[in-house]
Amino acid sequence: MERILSAYRRRIGDFEVVEVDEKQIGELRQRLDIDAPVEVHWTWDYGSQAGELRALYERGKRGQWNAEDDLDWGLPVPSWDGSMIDIDNELLMLPQILKAMGADPETRGRAAAHELAYVFSQLLHGEQAALQICGQLTNVCPTIDAKLYASSQVADEARHVEVIAKLLERKLGTLYPVGPTLKELLDQLLTAPTWKTKTLGMQTLFEGMAVAVFDGLGKASRTTLLTDILRRVKVDEARHTAFGILTMRRVMREASDEERAELEDFAFSILETLNANQNLDMLRTLGPRYGIDPEAIVQLALGLPEWSQLNSKVFMHTVIPNLSRLGLITERTEDAYRERGIIHGDRFGHAIDPDVAAAF
Repeated sequence: MERILSAYRRRIGDFEVVEVDEKQIGELRQRLDIDAPVEVHWTWDYGSQAGELRALYERGKRGQWNAEDDLDWGLPVPSWDGSMIDIDNELLMLPQILKAMGADPETRGRAAAHELAYVFSQLLHGEQAALQICGQLTNVCPTIDAKLYASSQVADEARHVEVIAKLLERKLGTLYPVGPTLKELLDQLLTAPTWKTKTLGMQTLFEGMAVAVFDGLGKASRTTLLTDILRRVKVDEARHTAFGILTMRRVMREASDEERAELEDFAFSILETLNANQNLDMLRTLGPRYGIDPEAIVQLALGLPEWSQLNSKVFMHTVIPNLSRLGLITERTEDAYRERGIIHGDRFGHAIDPDVAAAF
């Protein structure tokens, strides 16, 4: 199996990281047109064939909200000390590094605001990719239930693009360009060859990661507006993840051994590459402002006794449990996930996220 971004792999100690050459980042970001041919699949059966997907479609219709009218945008524009967008800085990397370096609270607050803007910028780019992939799914999914649900998710993703863009413009003040590793992975999903790999990649992997990220940010937020945005978006993302689980469950029941292995390898390649960046894209962008050496920070993190436990949290929240339930983690890949700190402990994560459970 060829690794994604294989030309940009190198080792830090015993760990292989992926870091795109700075000279290539601009070129990668300027690759706006990608060759993503999508077949159009007609269906003449307009009756429901998958009752659980039709029920999810109904929940999606009832769950629509207006990003402009249903949120209170009256919160003042924050200063760069981060005081207006109040979030527990223990969740963020830069403030913790700067605290260990002895930086004053104002500097740590400024770094927290920059990092939060960077995180939401990457989420925004991911939401645009989800918008486009769901448009593809309305073409290629074989059943009317899946087409209808994908169409409702197009509306969800358009709203997420709108609300995060407004949050960045009106409150955080900075939009950062897409990280090169994320851009490559999103392009991989946009050009994935089948509706099955698109559904696995976006709905099961990336939407599952989004549930974990929005859940963590929501629990750390102490600002009403931000908490409301995160709560609403997470509920939507939970429905999207449920669509991935329900759809892939049917796929796996009918899959041959060869197809199962291909899907298992595809999931591993995406998550392994995402994990291999180890925040280097963010650290290269923001670290120099605060005298932070990105490689030194990654070396320090990889050397922590509890690194695997800390590193695996975002994966073990939703994605790894769901892959395990689908039979997409076997003895072939489990050890590789563990070696890379994506799986930690004796069990594959926690109970299903309550918002995801409520979406079924």
